[in-house]
This record gives sequence, C-alpha cells and structure tokens, in this order.
Amino acid sequence: MSQTDEPLAGVTHLKSPGRNAASDNAPVEQIVTEVLSAVRDRGDAAIAEYAQKFDRSDLTVFEVSDADRQSALDALDPQSRADTQFAVDNVRAFAEAQLATILPLETELLEGVHMGHRVIPMRRVGCYVPGGRYPLLSAPVMTIVPAKVAGVGEVVACLPPNAHQAMIAGCHLSGADRIFRIGGAQAIAAMAYGTETVPRVDKIVGPGNAFVNEAKRQVFGPVGIDQLAGPSEIFVLADGTGDAEMIATDLLAQAEHDVRTRVGLITTDAALAKATLAEVERQLQDLSTAETAGTAWRDYGEIAVCTDEDAMIAYSDHIAAEHLQVHVADPKDLAQKLRNYGSLFIGEMASVVYSDKCAGTNHTLPTMAAGRYTGGLWVGTYVKIVTHQWLTPEGVKQVAPPAARQAASEGLEGHRRAAQLRLDRLQA
Repeated sequence: MSQTDEPLAGVTHLKSPGRNAASDNAPVEQIVTEVLSAVRDRGDAAIAEYAQKFDRSDLTVFEVSDADRQSALDALDPQSRADTQFAVDNVRAFAEAQLATILPLETELLEGVHMGHRVIPMRRVGCYVPGGRYPLLSAPVMTIVPAKVAGVGEVVACLPPNAHQAMIAGCHLSGADRIFRIGGAQAIAAMAYGTETVPRVDKIVGPGNAFVNEAKRQVFGPVGIDQLAGPSEIFVLADGTGDAEMIATDLLAQAEHDVRTRVGLITTDAALAKATLAEVERQLQDLSTAETAGTAWRDYGEIAVCTDEDAMIAYSDHIAAEHLQVHVADPKDLAQKLRNYGSLFIGEMASVVYSDKCAGTNHTLPTMAAGRYTGGLWVGTYVKIVTHQWLTPEGVKQVAPPAARQAASEGLEGHRRAAQLRLDRLQA
C-alpha cells in the first residue's frame, strides 16, 4: 500500500487495535439471503417463524395498536418522557433549519431555456429502530423526526419484539405513523417487499446489527437505504492542552455501546498519550459497563502519536471517524482544516454524548471510513431533488442545432430527428 493510500508518515502507535472491526463480522450473508427470500415469498408467516427462531417471540400480530402505544406512554416515567420530548424538539428544530436551506430552483440558463428542480419528500419510508442492550430512546428520534419534518407521507417504524416498551413510546413521540414489532433481517425484508400487514416502503433508514446491515445491502436497488452502518467509532484529536481524564471518559462513554466499538486518540503530545492510556485503565476499574467497554478498548482501542499537526490531520482524514472530537488550543481553527468525519465536536465542551442523546444534530452517521465520501442521516435523506426543463421557440433555436449535430456525429439518427423536428417546425 502506498503512502498516499495510508498516510502513516509521522505517526507512531502507543496502542494499536488488536482486531479489525471491518472484517470481524460473522458470516451472515447466506442467512440473510434465506430470510429475505422467505419473507418475500411467504410474508407474515415467515416473519412469525423468524420471530420465534431469533427473538423467542410468539407474536402473530405485529403492528402496535393505539392502545399499546398509549400503554407504553403511560409506563414511561415523567422525567424520561420530558427528556425524550426535549430531544424531539431539538432534533426537529435543527432539521427544520436544515430543510430551509434546501430550496426549489428556477433559472433561465439561456434565452428561452428554462431549467429548475423541485424538492419532493418521499411517499413512505421505513425506520429500523434497534433494540440493543439498553432502551436507547434517542434512536427513534434520530430517524423518525427528520422524516416527518421533510414531509414524508407515511413513516413506518420496526423494532425487535423484545425491545423495551419505552422504545414504543419513543417511536410514538417521534411521530411514527405505524409501528411494528419486527426485528432483524426479517424487518428489512418486510419493509422492502411488503407483506399482508407491513406496507412496502421507498427507503429504509436506521442502524442495526450485522444481519440488519447485510439485509439493507441486499435489498438496495428496488428500495433506497441511508447507508451501511458498522460498529460505532470515536476519535479525539488533541495537542498538549488535552485533558487525559476527559479524553479517557469520552472514549469509554462510546466504548460501552458495543464490544466492537472503535475508539482512539490521535495526538501530537506523547505525554498526553501515555497519560490517557493510564487513565483509561484506571477508569475501567470502577466503570459499571467495563465488561463491554474494556473489551472494545482492548480489541479496537488505538492511540497514535503524530510528529506535528499536519500528520495528525492526515491520519485523522484517513481514519474518517464517525465521531471526531477536537481538543486542541485553537479547536475552531483546526476544525476548518479537517475534511473526513461523520460529525465534528469542536472544543472539549462539545461531547459526543450530547449529540447521541438530545442536542439536535443527528447521531446516525457514517462508519468504516465512509466519512470520506458522505455525511450522516439528515432531513435531506428523505427528499428527492428532481430536475425539469421547459423551452420557448427561442430556446429550441439555441439548443436544437448543437444537439442534432452531436447526435449525428454519434450515429444516433433517432436522436438527431427528435432534435431537428422541433426546429424544422419553427422554421416552416
């Protein structure tokens, strides 16, 4: 691999990852293929079978009723409901501000040649809401709320049958039109193909496990997807002003998500690197989620020491971390020099945890270096920018001659005739 492919110049590792998250998925492709085929062919019957097999669930009616929604809301303690509503309000406000920047367009490119585009929300989308180890109430907020702001006609939410009841309340408060207790690859199949009870959607969004991810990959084409999400990631960029305790705390906060979470520090200060390494080990001693966070740190934790800021920026852009925190003397200046990341947290007061839960920016972000070519889920995920044109006679006179000549040079006689016909009629 060339230096251009992997910018390691000026980078040494105090701690390297013990494993590769991108290649550690168990072989799931065949299982998912079978699930998709069964749901496509047998609909709800197949979903019921897989609910029993994978989730130990005997559900045969998958849609959550209005009564069940109300029961979930009633069971949600007042503070959790208020906090969830706080997150909904913030995510909605930021999505509305983003939507205001996506404007329709009309322009006269040449005399008589009018072009433009419309911003059209999708008809129906499906939001996969993961169950996870804990009831992550922010998960439905991040996918459902922007869809409603975008003007999607119907938002369908699917979550595993054994997901905490509070997750139903979260889907409801976020604005889901229909909620189904279906999880895993079978949920993706149901939304992609439709069943007797689950409507077919136009696009599927939301993170999930390896089976959900593979299912999204296989159904892509007839339906859209937001992205293929791998294990969560956080990296911190720091110079000598960095605070080892704060950095270690933020790394472990993300590491407790999953044993395959990728966490790391990229720094220009060797003393900070050593202090952070020691601080992580110290905090793991009394962290209640140390079994998960410690495994992630051992297997995928990384500390890289760079010779200077340029090397730190180059290595960070190569990693293209999902979450990237900037803890340096002038964080706003450094932020302007970075280009590859999912979401940026500028200065040590900005923590990933705020975005994860309630601040307003979306936490559904690109992983596995996808930040090199895409951003995360946002209100624009749910709209289509579609172009149009209309011409006056003067416009035809502008574009028909070069179009006819180009078509003739390419040997496309039908094209040439279509271009020339309108011009000939104007000149008749």
